[in-house]
Amino acid sequence: MKILVINCGSSSLKYQLIDMEGEKLLAKGLVERIGIEGAILTQKAEGKDKYIVETPMQNHTDAINVVLKALVDDNHGVIKDMSEISAVGHRVVHGGEKYSSSVLVTDEVMVSLEECAKLAPLHNPANIIGINACKDIMPKVPMVVVFDTAFHQTLPKEAYLYSLPYDLYKKYHIRKYGFHGTSHKYVSKIAASMLDKKLEDTKIITCHLGNGASITAVKGGKSVDTSMGFTPLAGITMGTRCGNIDPAIVLFLEDELHYNTKKVNNILNKESGVYGLSQVSSDFRDIFAAAEKGHEKAITALKVYDYQVLKTIGAYIAVMGGVDAIVFTAGLGENEPITRKTICEKLAYLGVEIDLEKNKTRGKVTELSTKIQKLKYLLSQQMKNS
Repeated sequence: MKILVINCGSSSLKYQLIDMEGEKLLAKGLVERIGIEGAILTQKAEGKDKYIVETPMQNHTDAINVVLKALVDDNHGVIKDMSEISAVGHRVVHGGEKYSSSVLVTDEVMVSLEECAKLAPLHNPANIIGINACKDIMPKVPMVVVFDTAFHQTLPKEAYLYSLPYDLYKKYHIRKYGFHGTSHKYVSKIAASMLDKKLEDTKIITCHLGNGASITAVKGGKSVDTSMGFTPLAGITMGTRCGNIDPAIVLFLEDELHYNTKKVNNILNKESGVYGLSQVSSDFRDIFAAAEKGHEKAITALKVYDYQVLKTIGAYIAVMGGVDAIVFTAGLGENEPITRKTICEKLAYLGVEIDLEKNKTRGKVTELSTKIQKLKYLLSQQMKNS
């Protein structure tokens, strides 16, 4: 049985094809810069050279089509046709309060995903497109969705309730949901294993840092607080999303500048974050390149990002009453030594001491700390299965 796993992000798509007999990875790949100039697919398959496809991909439908063509490519693919795929697993960002576990895709489930799209406007639509594209090409293949929100269903009320009239929660389910749950759950388990401790005995902060970013306090293997909220717009600043801001700013934009709701939503979700601050790009690689050339706005954008990550880590140490490990994952967390170094050096008061040579590691499980510190491990963890 071969399972295709698809993770459609806001501007990227990760995938793996797994032979479940022995859980053997046949191929994995990454599509980057969807909707941005320079879109590219990189695929690594067993026994084959790296396969790179550079082609315009305006949306996730284009990306799915490129992925499926790569998997069946005569020279670089690993299957003859789509009939070899027994099932497809899709990561879906928002399941609301309705779903706390994975479910088989049905018409009813698709309606629910559409309803939740207003809560995750950058993600659920992309997830839905991915599911529909696969259904069109493989109509008889079972599809399963795994929800980012499920892991955070363990949040206590004091963490997930907003200080709004309680009826708004009861009637409209306005509350903190949290996202990137598959990532936070997976990497916290890996960290506990490397600590040689039972998961239920650990206090771990997982930092999922990329174009979309969130930080989670995982105590005893359960999410007890997380930076994203009612939607993936909340939390730290991101690629194009503003993160936490004074809500009165929305009223100001509407009342003083006469912006309508659609325009404000577009500003907060697609024109803000490090893109809005730097006025360079939403891709951190472009921002780092500009910063190295002395671009002041790019430098400021990176400082704002690092500051917000650091501040959130500090808050979650207080929430859990300590921390055993800090985990860095996702595109930026896995691959950017400067970000990890900047954040860790400002945690020196805890005894954090990062090994600069080990910190050069990109994209694989690595202990980054020196041996002389209060925190036993700092880990760079490649996100898998999410």
